[in-house]
Amino acid sequence: MEGIVLLISLIAGLAIGGLIGYYLKKVISLRAVDSAERKADDLLSDAKSKQKEILLEAKDKAIKVIDEAKHEEAKRRSEIQHLQSRVEQREAAFDKKLLELENKQQELGEKVVKVEKIKEEVNKIKDAQLEKLEKIAQLTTEEAKKTLLDDVEHKIKDELVERVKKLQTVSSEELEARARDLLLTVIQRCAASHAAETTTTIVNLPSDEMKGRVIGREGRNIKAIEQLTGVEIVVDDTPEAILVTGFSPIRRHLAKRALDKLIADGRIHPGRIEEAVEEAKRELALDIKGAGEDAAREVGIAGLDPKLIQILGRLKYRTSYGQNQLKHALEVAHLSGLLAEELGANVTVAKKGGLLHDIGKAVDHEVQGGHPEIGYDILKKFGLPEEVAYICLGHHEDDPKSLEAIIVKVADAISGSRVGARKDTYEDYLQRLDELEGVATSFAGVEKAYAIQAGREVRVFVVPEEMDDWQSVKLARDIADKIEQDLRYPGEIKVNVIREKRITEYAR
Repeated sequence: MEGIVLLISLIAGLAIGGLIGYYLKKVISLRAVDSAERKADDLLSDAKSKQKEILLEAKDKAIKVIDEAKHEEAKRRSEIQHLQSRVEQREAAFDKKLLELENKQQELGEKVVKVEKIKEEVNKIKDAQLEKLEKIAQLTTEEAKKTLLDDVEHKIKDELVERVKKLQTVSSEELEARARDLLLTVIQRCAASHAAETTTTIVNLPSDEMKGRVIGREGRNIKAIEQLTGVEIVVDDTPEAILVTGFSPIRRHLAKRALDKLIADGRIHPGRIEEAVEEAKRELALDIKGAGEDAAREVGIAGLDPKLIQILGRLKYRTSYGQNQLKHALEVAHLSGLLAEELGANVTVAKKGGLLHDIGKAVDHEVQGGHPEIGYDILKKFGLPEEVAYICLGHHEDDPKSLEAIIVKVADAISGSRVGARKDTYEDYLQRLDELEGVATSFAGVEKAYAIQAGREVRVFVVPEEMDDWQSVKLARDIADKIEQDLRYPGEIKVNVIREKRITEYAR
């Protein structure tokens, strides 16, 4: 019984507690709703106040913008009115000037009419006077003019002839004397030494015993040197010296350098000879470049392309009528500069053209055409100006187009006409040897050819892979036949065809 009562009490307590909790929750909820509504009202009121403030600020800005726009409009209207006033003033001034111009034009027209009337009156008076003169003289105007001129001509004809002859004689003598003085002054200021080129070069030996070593066993050393350099080595009774002969200065110089190296080293055999020749070729290339640089520096010319300098240096080993071409180019450059100074021409163009006027001769044996055209193409290729490149052509023309070309032509003639400067027979000799080598190299399978023994022998080296022994025999006969047909020469020429095949292997 007590348990039931306790259970009922518990249930009743729980029910009362639930009611109380419900009531409290409801009260709390109502309070939260009231608080949220108050906050919403506060936020709304704040938003409305801010909205009013923003609207007020916007109105103020709008009023300011409107005021500024009105002010700017008023300013622009003022400027427009000012510009309009200036335009009106200018139009008024223009109209005034136009009116004045029309008045002056009208006055000028009236004056022209008056002048024409006066001119007509003068012509009438002149015609009347001429008619009176013709009646008095009984001659027409043309007849009177002719009579007067004939009379004057008859009186002063002899005097005019004598005066013209005198002026021509005096002018010619003065010009000739001036030109002579000018050339003498220039030549005296540029004195150059000349030595005729020869076809032999001497190689000094430390002893006569070295001659045998240069010849080698069965002549193998001397044959190797001659084959690699294209010269002929003469070993005679001259004490402690051997001769290197050949018409090409560069070949002789190459052989001399190689022999000097071999003699200094002491080891002379075909293998070492090839090495010495290759070393000499490299040194010769450097020497050629140095010669070109020295020539440009001596004349005072800078900025030339290194390849053009290399071509210029090759003139050191080129001769024309026995005259060294690099020395000739230097002398022409100096003479051209001195003449240009005297005549008021462009000294730089004259010097540069004088130095490079024969540049085509450095490669004329490799490129088809005459050396003037080759030289012109070379200078244009390396970017030299037209007035310099044209000198290569102009110094061989009868009437050069520029003063500098005329100066270089004169300087070239002065250099070539010095006593002992040139030897025609030597040039003819070189041309004959060059033609002889050209005939030999014109055949297929020929690697190189050298004219030796003053043109009495030509050594022809063939490519062994392209030509056998029988073809070599036939080639020798064909070359001899073509020499007989194309060339003129004294005595006979020996054609020596050499076919050598070398096989090299290394043991490692």
